[in-house]
Amino acid sequence: PILLAAHDGPRVAVLEMLGWDTHAGQGTTGGRLANVLKALGEGLDELRIALGPAWGETAVAVVTEFGRTVAANGTGGTDHGTGSVAFLLGGSISGGHVVTRWPGLSQTNLFEGRDLAPTTDLRSVMKALLLDHLGLPAAEVERIVFPHSVAATPLRNSVRA
Repeated sequence: PILLAAHDGPRVAVLEMLGWDTHAGQGTTGGRLANVLKALGEGLDELRIALGPAWGETAVAVVTEFGRTVAANGTGGTDHGTGSVAFLLGGSISGGHVVTRWPGLSQTNLFEGRDLAPTTDLRSVMKALLLDHLGLPAAEVERIVFPHSVAATPLRNSVRA
């Protein structure tokens, strides 16, 4: 975090956190999922504190490459699913709200009868950060970073002006 807080420090960093594969013993308020969520929250708070004033210019995206099934499996966990969640936070983010088209959890609304139906393309979230936070040229984001993704329009108003 000290390097990220420096005026001439790096502007992009990627951090990875393991432990999200909760096929068994996932739990609710206690258990594997609660433990990794707690660690994530504490880590993000430590990052905010360590960045100090640089936090005001920071955008953090918390993302995963897959979701979990809605229903628990026989070992008290969930299996790989489709719909998921992404979090944006930091001083550069226009936060304080949830952006979604909530499909609901009734059996008729589940994707393929087992998963939360995806409603927002994650590329739309990332495009907003690349365009509105980092100021990258739209044509280059479309051509190099996310080719063939014109339908995934940037999630505007995510970054403070």
